[in-house]
Amino acid sequence: MPDKPTLNIGLIGYGFMGRAHSNAYVQAGNFFDLPRKPVLKAICARNKDRAQAFADQWGYESVETDWRELLKRDDIDAVDIAVPNNLHHEIAIAAAEAGKAILCEKPLALNAAQGQEMVAAVEKAGVPNTVWYNYRRIPAVSLAKQLIDAGKLGRIFHYRANFLQDWTINEELPQGGEALWRLDAAAAGSGVTGDLLAHCIDTALWLNGGVSDVSAMTETFIKERTHQETGEKQKVTIDDACAFLCHFENGSLGLFESTRYARGHKALYTLEINGENMSLRWDLHDLHRLEVFDYRDEGVTRGWKSVHVTDNGGEHPYMDHWWVPGLSVGYETSFVHQFVDFAKSLDGGEFSGPTFRDALDTQKVCDAVLKSAADRSWEKV
Repeated sequence: MPDKPTLNIGLIGYGFMGRAHSNAYVQAGNFFDLPRKPVLKAICARNKDRAQAFADQWGYESVETDWRELLKRDDIDAVDIAVPNNLHHEIAIAAAEAGKAILCEKPLALNAAQGQEMVAAVEKAGVPNTVWYNYRRIPAVSLAKQLIDAGKLGRIFHYRANFLQDWTINEELPQGGEALWRLDAAAAGSGVTGDLLAHCIDTALWLNGGVSDVSAMTETFIKERTHQETGEKQKVTIDDACAFLCHFENGSLGLFESTRYARGHKALYTLEINGENMSLRWDLHDLHRLEVFDYRDEGVTRGWKSVHVTDNGGEHPYMDHWWVPGLSVGYETSFVHQFVDFAKSLDGGEFSGPTFRDALDTQKVCDAVLKSAADRSWEKV
């Protein structure tokens, strides 16, 4: 048989998300039938020695230290942007102008104004684009989407979600620099709103439709931290915690909360959606289960049931490509699934979501949340 055409990938950034994405590229072709074979063509980072070590570990063929040089290469088909948020805008627009397919880490940009320019660039160039909101591709969450789209829940009344962590409670923790850029607003744009709640918002928009307005509050519990790069105490300008109410366009109410000050929680992401006929809930800590309450069940045993989303006969999303029924998949497979869907969309049809335009909708909600918290008022999206 002739060799498959390739999809040559250039990854910019070698942090946590760079590893998650690289693992997806390595695993995807081993479990799914892809129209193109992913090739780890180049890794780009400023520190050449560390970039080379990353390349050696994951199998990238070459190393670049300037992303502009990476974009000039004719042997790069797709650019993966896995760097801090303040760099997304410039790199993505340049990549679009260079005709590259783009896979960008979330959030899309520092704000909606930047995001709008990025959307305009990719749509003008006509290049495939996606943003790594990976939780859509957890099989249990994808199953929830199928049930909602099939009308099983009936009219939706409530949507609630939270994302809780505890890793920034220590007031001696510095801000800024390579490892802690998420605590520096200049690099991150915001705190938990853009980092954690953005995931919750994207999933909510996908499952339950658009948000019309929000009322939010934020708090920064530790007001000053030492900056790693300067050694000086500086004001902390990111939000440590955020909670907001919202109205969805379908008439349902939303309740969202996120914090990095919830002692005992490392990555607790939960969601629940309540409809007239059925309710669904999901917990990242038990990610292969979807909890279902169906009011139409008859008899004294009517109640919540736990669906183990591992059937592999086509009943459960993605699972027919993995193991035998009953054996779970993990967090890392959500990236595999997103890349698979992206790769399959390259040769015709609509680009696989969430696209830049989809991610712009999430960015607009994040902007409205932060403005509402600052103004202490309801804010339209």
